[in-house]
Amino acid sequence: MGLLDNKVALITGAGRGIGKAIALRFAQEGCNIAFTDIALNDVVMETEKELATLGVKVKAYASNAANFEETHQVVDEIVKDFGRIDILVNNAGITKDTALKRMTEEQWDAVINVNLKSVFNFTKAVQPVMWKQAGGSVINMSSVVGVSGNANQCNYSASKAGIIGFTKSAAKEMGVRNIRHNAIAPGFIITAMTNALPEDVRKQWESLIPLRRGGTPEDVANVALFLASDLSSYVTGQVIATSARMSRVRSSTAAVV
Repeated sequence: MGLLDNKVALITGAGRGIGKAIALRFAQEGCNIAFTDIALNDVVMETEKELATLGVKVKAYASNAANFEETHQVVDEIVKDFGRIDILVNNAGITKDTALKRMTEEQWDAVINVNLKSVFNFTKAVQPVMWKQAGGSVINMSSVVGVSGNANQCNYSASKAGIIGFTKSAAKEMGVRNIRHNAIAPGFIITAMTNALPEDVRKQWESLIPLRRGGTPEDVANVALFLASDLSSYVTGQVIATSARMSRVRSSTAAVV
């Protein structure tokens, strides 16, 4: 028996990275997976094949998470294909890091639309489904920089802070129908992005973490599994960090998720 047997999860931006790790962890626990990415490229289709080997129903969908109408269309398609949606993981996100004095309106709008508006779009589209089912778990991917801020990431930090406020408010609105909303705030997670940082910068970050190591996508996926499963049936409106609070490290490249 898996923790998520016969449940259906919709995970946005799950073609690779943390989203893929969450999809794999859920599938290992018996969850059927519908996941989206901006395009159905070779990487996304390989993820679909990998998930299918775990014996669950899987389907990838092309969807621009920042587009309101497109989001509703893909949710309708998923409900038609899977019959229900028990778990929503709002994971889609981008970065366009630069100092505020150089930040363009396009850089601001793009990050806010993909990171924050997408959470509104998918939650709004899924709400009627979960409301009818009288249950569901929504997991929003925030970040430690949404709590503490970070230089050269005003747009990203603002989007992730907005996700926290949205999560806490939605939890209060929808708890009456047993629909839980929680956020995960990853810190320094080892990904292709952080691996590209200079070694001295990586060591600076790691020195500020009590465990003295970066987290992995699988570490985040395990927290998501807890929030998706009945193990957290009395947890809502919470923000769970996957690392301790870290001081600022000077870098022109984002080092946190």
